[in-house]
Amino acid sequence: MSRISVRGFAVASATAVTTVGAVVGVAAGNQPGLDNTQAAAADATIADLPAGQQAQVQTASLTQQADDQSTQADAAALKSAQESARKAAAQTAQEKKDAADEAKAKADAEERKKKLEVSRSATRDASDFVAKGSYTVAETQAIARQMVPADQFQCFSNIVNHESTWNYQATNASSGAYGLVQALPGSKMASAGADWQTNPATQIKWGLNYMNSRYGSPCGAWSFWQANSWY
Repeated sequence: MSRISVRGFAVASATAVTTVGAVVGVAAGNQPGLDNTQAAAADATIADLPAGQQAQVQTASLTQQADDQSTQADAAALKSAQESARKAAAQTAQEKKDAADEAKAKADAEERKKKLEVSRSATRDASDFVAKGSYTVAETQAIARQMVPADQFQCFSNIVNHESTWNYQATNASSGAYGLVQALPGSKMASAGADWQTNPATQIKWGLNYMNSRYGSPCGAWSFWQANSWY
């Protein structure tokens, strides 16, 4: 049998350690106290013990080792369970956040759609105004305010200010663009009315439809104009 040290076994079995110390003390011809017994036991080996006591010490050691392994396995299992729980919680939180973000995005898109539909709806049509022989800038602007949605009027006005300074008969000599919104060619505005050359309401109707169809709204057209100086 190999001479395995009893130093580590002393913790596992106090009774066995005391017995080892006693046996060693007898072999030396004296009777040591408890401290001396423990010291002697620490330096003794299994071979110094009777067979029955050797089995007792070995059993205690194996039991301690099994307990240690069980404790380590429990700790590892607990750590694994905690990590799995953490990952599951993180995934659940991310899924909830994604769902909330998606719901918000849908709600925002629906709100933008509603606003756009309102924006595209003119409050009055060109046919609601009695045609005149001529119009002042103030009269033309008053018509525009009644035809262009309130939240889009400033953008519409900004474009008209830059394009024609609210002169419904403005003509670009080089390009042939005509009217309040400088349609090119001016004859495009005939789709809004045959009196496109003389009626600012007809020009406003055409310009509003053009901005809505191409840029989504007058403010969309104004944003493009600011970036490109044309629309």
